[in-house]
Amino acid sequence: MFGRMRRCPQDGNYTLSFRCKVCQSPTVPVHPPRFSPQDRYGRYRRQMRLWTR
Repeated sequence: MFGRMRRCPQDGNYTLSFRCKVCQSPTVPVHPPRFSPQDRYGRYRRQMRLWTR
């Protein structure tokens, strides 16, 4: 288990585990991903995220 907060999208409970203790659904990270100005491939990653919607 890691020290990053996670949230269940189904019922809104916060936890540190990868599965919700109440409904057993997968949890998602609460914190945004780290940003680095030296990221060479950030532009392409953002484009792929827009294309997959």
